[in-house]
Amino acid sequence: MVPSDGPDSPDPEPEPGPEPRPEPRRLGEVARVFLKLGALGFGGPAAHIAMMRLEVVERRAWVGEQEFLDALGVTGVIPGPGSTQMAIYLARRRAGWPGLVVGGTCFVLPAMAIVLALAWAYVEYGTTTIGRGLLYGITPVVIGIVADAVVRLGRSAIRTVRLALLAGLVVVGWFTGAPVLLLLLGAGAVEAAAAHLGKWRDRGAAAAAFLAASAGGRRAHVHGVSLVDVFLEFLKLGAVVFGSGYVLVAYLQHDIVDHLHWITQQQLVDAVAAGQVTPGPVFTTATFVGYLVAGFWGGVVATIAIFLPSFLLVAAFGWIVPHLRRWTWSAAALDGVNAAAVALMAGVTWDLGGTAIVDVLTALLALASFAVLWRWRPNLVWLVLAGALVGVVHAVV
Repeated sequence: MVPSDGPDSPDPEPEPGPEPRPEPRRLGEVARVFLKLGALGFGGPAAHIAMMRLEVVERRAWVGEQEFLDALGVTGVIPGPGSTQMAIYLARRRAGWPGLVVGGTCFVLPAMAIVLALAWAYVEYGTTTIGRGLLYGITPVVIGIVADAVVRLGRSAIRTVRLALLAGLVVVGWFTGAPVLLLLLGAGAVEAAAAHLGKWRDRGAAAAAFLAASAGGRRAHVHGVSLVDVFLEFLKLGAVVFGSGYVLVAYLQHDIVDHLHWITQQQLVDAVAAGQVTPGPVFTTATFVGYLVAGFWGGVVATIAIFLPSFLLVAAFGWIVPHLRRWTWSAAALDGVNAAAVALMAGVTWDLGGTAIVDVLTALLALASFAVLWRWRPNLVWLVLAGALVGVVHAVV
């Protein structure tokens, strides 16, 4: 039996058409689902996508597998945090425009609260080591969850030999280091051209550098930067950062450290660590930086500013996703983008696995999580809690 999160039973898969009605029951369901995902979403964007797919496609049937893939492809080629944009899109599909606001806010809120608490502890006590014991057990479980999603999404997205070859090229591109946006757009362009012109050529590929670190902190200095400056800087970042939360680090280095000198290199490293050891969007690294720069309200303002463009972009363009399959050229382009997105998830899973699987116990946790999820489809809460318990026991013993 698959545990249920509540009394709500899955509704039939929605067809593209009129906006869903924002019934109180649906808004409550959206709030519960995305609060849970925001609180348990360890492991970065790939893990968030895997968890969302299990919740909204398999367990609740808010959208079908194909629409989920199409939304994943579209959010991959617009600026902002892709997993947050997926949450915003899926919440709107379930509960209309009120759902867009409720779902996106609930997904971000738990991470923002935790990162604000970590930033306070960092400023007061000079440490970012809180929760690392739990991560030992949680991160390999996340690897198992993501691997399951990659396999299942791959079966839907990669349906032809050409798409398989394209996905292979994207994986190569991921490991050779060109931009994620080029991989996604290039794959869509190649598949559209191949499907309609009968031509096949390799556009090359690329991927963002995966940048993550954790280190002991130093006592931080809060600068006298105005909240308006904080808002405008992070609003700009939210509107121009393509790819994933990890790409944000390069922009923070250029703008916040090198140009504005708001924080030091060490403080940026610690901010990235805080974003890594907490659930939810990696973009909440901005919450930590905002706190260092302008205190509590700096953290709140930075969070609002960096996520605001995502709400606006999904509101502006999200409506088109269910209709993209009606045009042959856009359907072919989406096939290429979707294959590339799954390939990128596979590359990220490999990279994350290299960090999370450090010994025999973590390898067994990852394999066991994959096997249990593949066979029984349990509630993700139990998998994450089991991994956390093993991690705590390991740390104590």
